[in-house]
Amino acid sequence: MSELCLCAVCFFAGFCYLRRMMAKRDLGIAGGLKADNVPSFSVLSEEERRALSDILVLKSVRRKEMVVEEGQVCHCMVYVCRGLLRQFYFKNGREITEHFTCEGNIAYCIESIFKNKPSHLMMEALENSELCLIPYAGLVELSYRYRGIADWLRDFLENNLILHQVKADSWRFESARERYERFLREFPTVAHRASVNDMASYLLMTPESLSRVRTAVAKAGEEKTARGK
Repeated sequence: MSELCLCAVCFFAGFCYLRRMMAKRDLGIAGGLKADNVPSFSVLSEEERRALSDILVLKSVRRKEMVVEEGQVCHCMVYVCRGLLRQFYFKNGREITEHFTCEGNIAYCIESIFKNKPSHLMMEALENSELCLIPYAGLVELSYRYRGIADWLRDFLENNLILHQVKADSWRFESARERYERFLREFPTVAHRASVNDMASYLLMTPESLSRVRTAVAKAGEEKTARGK
């Protein structure tokens, strides 16, 4: 990328970020959050964490409150400090759960945040939640100035792409029971916090099918425990 193009990208990212930060009060968010509160930022230098702290904002949401509405542009990556989020979309009049995000993880609407276009994917809080919003334009701007932030962003996006590929392969090749057992391994707390309907749509099952699979898995666990005694 030429220096002229790079400067243009930096200017545009900075302009978009400043415009959104001026609207903080309208969005119901507050500053004062430290990058040290986000464990995955621990790999950054002290200077990089200070710079990042300047753009982080804290947002409290109530259960069933929407974080990203349909048709809204997703400007931020959302780190969950406390609580549980669900991303979903509508298909043939039904809600389809795309992803769950619990404490210590980051949610965002990929196409919307990269292309700055309205999202078809919605995000709602399944519990009262404390969220750390990371403005993507501000993060990109900092990545041009700080090598550690650039490396963090690259590693995060690479790992996120891998997780999406693993999920797609699970849907294509694994049985309903295998998908549920993977869900228990990857989201052990979510299985006890999300509704059966939400989990069923995420796992591409009907609620009735999920109930049968859960019963079979629980029974197999009891039999394994009994044999171990």
